[in-house]
Amino acid sequence: MKYRRLGSTDLHVSVIGIGTWQFGGEWGREYTQAEADAILDKGHELGINLIDTAECYGDHLSESLIGDYLSRRNREDWIVATKFGHHFHNLFTRTDVYDAAGVTAQLDASLKALKLDYIDLYQFHSGPDAAFDNDELWTTLDKQIQAGKIRFLGTSIGKNDNLHQTDASTSVNSRTIQVVYNRLDRKPEEQVFPSCERQDLGVLARVPLASGYLSGKYKPGAVFANNDVRHRHDAEATRQKLEEVERIAREEVPASVDMASWALAWCLKHPAVTTVIPGCKDPAQVESNARAAELLTEPHRQDVAGK
Repeated sequence: MKYRRLGSTDLHVSVIGIGTWQFGGEWGREYTQAEADAILDKGHELGINLIDTAECYGDHLSESLIGDYLSRRNREDWIVATKFGHHFHNLFTRTDVYDAAGVTAQLDASLKALKLDYIDLYQFHSGPDAAFDNDELWTTLDKQIQAGKIRFLGTSIGKNDNLHQTDASTSVNSRTIQVVYNRLDRKPEEQVFPSCERQDLGVLARVPLASGYLSGKYKPGAVFANNDVRHRHDAEATRQKLEEVERIAREEVPASVDMASWALAWCLKHPAVTTVIPGCKDPAQVESNARAAELLTEPHRQDVAGK
């Protein structure tokens, strides 16, 4: 495993993290505690130290599975990132909660679910600019840092060309940007990544496998179950993406390299990107994701010697 400095923080994160939206039950299946444990244990075995979750992956369900796990392991082995801003009601249904009091309540609920005294990275979760521009929110969050409940703040931008929130992150004490970035969607390269580099913001690339399409496992015409978020994607757009994936597999991926590993390494080679946070349905996928680190042969500006 390789590690990088996360922006201007003192956190050294593995270049491969573990995304845990799937633990919330919206990716085609539900998870038992034993299954979540197995995924996280495999990550630890392979040197992964970053878990990314959110308040609305289930009603703090993903956080609860992670919290139960962490309560039986060494908490200091992990950098835990979660988010705020949404209240989960049922599958694929949320309402926004970005007011200062509401976010403070969410923070306490997340700490309780995670069974933690503090969160390493607490991220504004894909909210509108009007919510982001609320000074009271950031003042309240700074007080939570002073209280020891949060180590660092981050911004998870909803649209991957949201330059307003990216440019303003340093001014609100946000140290990181989480953004959709993958071989099929390179929009952040235009404006968001240059802004991140100027400000020394850490970048967490989410959806690095394009919702699994870049795993190479799906063919044009693939159909997804009603409890899988991908069934909500436009069918024609999905078909076109999967056709493009077939072209990429033929023309860009070396014959001896697993496509998923290649796609993650592709993201990590951009000088702005610190880490990728792919989801994983089982320990085998964690292992496949971790192999991407072996494909990184050139030095990166954020490389560090270890954790």
